[in-house]
Amino acid sequence: MDDPKTLVSTDWLAKHIRDPDLRILDASWYMPAENRDARAEYDAAHIPGARFFDIDEIADLRSDLPHMVPPVEKFMSRMRALGVGDGHQVVVYDGAGIFSAARVWWLFRLMGQNDIAVLDGGLPKWQAEGHPIEDLPPVIRDRHMTVRRQNQMVRDVTQVASASKLGDHEIIDARAAERFSGAASEPRAGLRSGHIPGSKNLPFGNLLNGDGTMKAPEALRAAFEAAGIDLAKPAITSCGSGVTAAILSLAMERFGKTDHALYDGSWTEWGAFPTLPIATGDT
Repeated sequence: MDDPKTLVSTDWLAKHIRDPDLRILDASWYMPAENRDARAEYDAAHIPGARFFDIDEIADLRSDLPHMVPPVEKFMSRMRALGVGDGHQVVVYDGAGIFSAARVWWLFRLMGQNDIAVLDGGLPKWQAEGHPIEDLPPVIRDRHMTVRRQNQMVRDVTQVASASKLGDHEIIDARAAERFSGAASEPRAGLRSGHIPGSKNLPFGNLLNGDGTMKAPEALRAAFEAAGIDLAKPAITSCGSGVTAAILSLAMERFGKTDHALYDGSWTEWGAFPTLPIATGDT
């Protein structure tokens, strides 16, 4: 089920790794509590030719919220500096399997770039299978990228509040069940516990196999339906800070649902606003 617009296998990448117009991005990112340095790990070992995509820097640093969508001009300049541009097939991976790579896949799609796929199983699967890694910096040549931002793929807090009131979208939360219900405290200080009223919970881990790969499209659809999600409605994905929400977005794209958007601020924004309503419990 390799699809260069959504998800490709390690076998696919091994076959195409020397293609002249292939560009590989290491988009590893970890929660602060994990005490992992994604950049240092990239410098020590990465897939040959991979460039490091810094989710926290290729972002709107004017915002108080973490890794918000960067201005178009900044995205274009950073991609030029990475040597990624028009005519390239991009494969993005991370050090967890499928975690932060999906966020970069979604960001490229938001910027009108469709020739991008997540590496299924990421760096762990690549290494477990004995494929090569290196610690050499890539040779980069500038490449222009034409960006056409797809505004329908992102939602802000006002739009999400409206959707919550009207019930005309399915708001799908990728956080763990304990965080969704409010039983567990949020990892970021100062945030209330609970969820957006009317939202449904589908923890992103439910979409993955034990080896960190994504489930088959029919199993993904079944997971959404089992969570009580009405797939006839347009969807808005959410999570803690807009990273794992993109795994839900990728999963929907895999089984053919294309009317989805991502709430960029996610719970880091919603949970910090005392005037916004919250719900607790399983629904």
